[in-house]
Amino acid sequence: MQALLSAAGICSRRSAEELIRQRRVTVNGQVAVLGQNALPQDDIRLDGRPVLAVQEKVCYLLNKPAGVVTTLSDPQGRPSVAQFTGTLGQRVYPVGRLDLDSEGMLLLTNDGDLANGLMHPRYHVPKTYVVSLDAPPDPLLLGRLRQGVALEDGPVRFLSVEPLPAKAGPPRLRLVIAEGRKRVVRRAVAAAGSRVVRLVRVAIGPLSVGDLPPGKVRRLSGAEIAELHAAIARAQYPDS
Repeated sequence: MQALLSAAGICSRRSAEELIRQRRVTVNGQVAVLGQNALPQDDIRLDGRPVLAVQEKVCYLLNKPAGVVTTLSDPQGRPSVAQFTGTLGQRVYPVGRLDLDSEGMLLLTNDGDLANGLMHPRYHVPKTYVVSLDAPPDPLLLGRLRQGVALEDGPVRFLSVEPLPAKAGPPRLRLVIAEGRKRVVRRAVAAAGSRVVRLVRVAIGPLSVGDLPPGKVRRLSGAEIAELHAAIARAQYPDS
């Protein structure tokens, strides 16, 4: 059942389990249960709406602007990433999240297995951020970030902490981290003694946002999707 929901681009298999627990999925008119088998020809519905099988798995890269929530709908009426998906011709869903006030690379896909591999905390696919600070980073701050920062929900370790060359505007750091706890980069920088005034995700695994303008979307090539799958495999089996 979870595999069919994932193949239909509804969500990852992991998220499909929660939808079934919430009794939001039916099969041939009956409420679905975990472990239930289903076939593509069955009448599978989510919240009463038919789930259509997706023939082609796709992935898009969005350069998310600040002020946009990473959902397809928002009960508060704020701008959402749905405004960028309407012309794609396929139902796709965000892979993970970027905070309302954060910017940069966000993937949108109907491939539940790819989404799960990129989001699963066990796989640790690295993500790269450029953060602007409210004051120049001193050696003490850099040392704390490189050593690791203790937060209330566990320690944070960056794979790389690199000051960027000075230019007009706030001082910046390039940070690489292989986890995705809520606002973890902002919280870690604050715990180390500084404050993030702007956060831009510039890369996920081997792929970067490049020169794609904010608010624009482009489809990933088959080779780029293969690179993401390879990054998931490397993170899952680092010694192989």
